[in-house]
Amino acid sequence: MRTPWGAPLGILWLQVCWVRGVTVEQSPSALSLQEGASSALKCNFSSTVYNVQWFRQHPGDSGLTRLFYVASGMQHSGRLNCTVNTKEQFSTLHITASR
Repeated sequence: MRTPWGAPLGILWLQVCWVRGVTVEQSPSALSLQEGASSALKCNFSSTVYNVQWFRQHPGDSGLTRLFYVASGMQHSGRLNCTVNTKEQFSTLHITASR
């Protein structure tokens, strides 16, 4: 069975109405996973952020699907875990392997 996470993941958007001038560095810049694979995306921020949204975008599609909106701490949904550390200025999206 094909997993829905075979497309690149990991466009990070911030609530820029509250956080202006923040530089975001995402590593890797895009991600494509095969069934059974695990991986993570990490974003570092140039200053403190107060909320983070992770989105998924399919290749060749301009539409975005919001995966998480997190102020701080951790959220979990299925194979996805999102961590936001406001003190150390980063967020990580972990994708665990399908079974």
